[in-house]
Amino acid sequence: MRAVVFERFGEQAGVREVPDPRPAPHGATVRVEATGLCRSDWHGWQGHDPDITLPHVPGHELAGVVEEVGARVTGWRPGDRVTVPFVCACGHCAACAAGDQQVCERQTQPGFTHWGSFAHYVALDHADVNLVAVPEEMSFATAASLGCRFATAFRAVARQGRVAPGEWVAVHGCGGVGLSAVMIAAASGARVVAVDVSARALDLAREFGAAHCVDASRTPDTAAAVRELTGGGAHLSLDALGAPATCAASVNGLRRRGRHIQVGLLPSESGTTPVPMARAIALELEILGSHGMAAHTYPAMLELVRAGVLRPDRLVTSTIPLDAVPAALAAMGTPPSPTPPSPTPPSPPSPAVLAPTPPSPTAPGTLPSPTALGAGATVIEPWAPVR
Repeated sequence: MRAVVFERFGEQAGVREVPDPRPAPHGATVRVEATGLCRSDWHGWQGHDPDITLPHVPGHELAGVVEEVGARVTGWRPGDRVTVPFVCACGHCAACAAGDQQVCERQTQPGFTHWGSFAHYVALDHADVNLVAVPEEMSFATAASLGCRFATAFRAVARQGRVAPGEWVAVHGCGGVGLSAVMIAAASGARVVAVDVSARALDLAREFGAAHCVDASRTPDTAAAVRELTGGGAHLSLDALGAPATCAASVNGLRRRGRHIQVGLLPSESGTTPVPMARAIALELEILGSHGMAAHTYPAMLELVRAGVLRPDRLVTSTIPLDAVPAALAAMGTPPSPTPPSPTPPSPPSPAVLAPTPPSPTAPGTLPSPTALGAGATVIEPWAPVR
């Protein structure tokens, strides 16, 4: 099969032929029809994940068709349309027994603990625990976006964040996870403040329901801006980027008894991230992490997608073939140029209305700036011809 492979951390990856994977007795091999390009893939390529051994094939958010199953798999067969959480659980540890497979003690992660989905095929562990059926009417590109960015945002907002209609929600960093969080919070009836340095990201945040947008490149104190816009601070705030500055801004922008969710990964080169704990104590703030979403909890999210309440398809702004991945991966280290957002903000959405607005046209094949603060999602189609 063809796959994206890097031999050394931080050096240009290439596309070459490698052996096809075979499933473990409890696993499955999936023909990858679509796979997302995520900031976490860039972190892995840079050597920020201790689980990766070289040479390596990245990629962890995927959808496709079951090609082969192991001898112990009972729930799946070749031809099934599937996706998978980026955390593949063992199904047997104490966390799994409690229903918390997203923090499994013996978890595996395609693209990190073993070769991933930037390839024609990928092997996945414990298929009966981790595979999720993809509805026939859902495209593989949309389904691929669910496994990491959208599912991660859904659990962060709905479960960990306990969002409620009428609440103020601040989202710091409007990349794939952040824009997903904006859409999910707005569809839940919350009023959203989106914070980013990219005009394109803020424009998309408005399209997805943000009531206010804060250009961080022109706002020295984004936490103060959030407090002013929300009349005292957000009820719920997410750091969807993963940086000391955005973590602190998220916490400092909360009102009394507010909830901070750390969903963006904080790389080791950032050092120890200072959290304003004096403020957390004085205002009785909640500080929580959120790490993916277990396969057995997908049905509630999928039902909202099927009903049109949530539109993850609107997050996909470009598709690229496998051969374009090395350049796209390298481009993730290039910061976007801060530019002013659209001058006229739209009216805030009605908290009681959950129906999505009609999708706006995008430019297929146009590669957005896929940085930490980039806009939209890039989906890789491994079987697509070179353009």
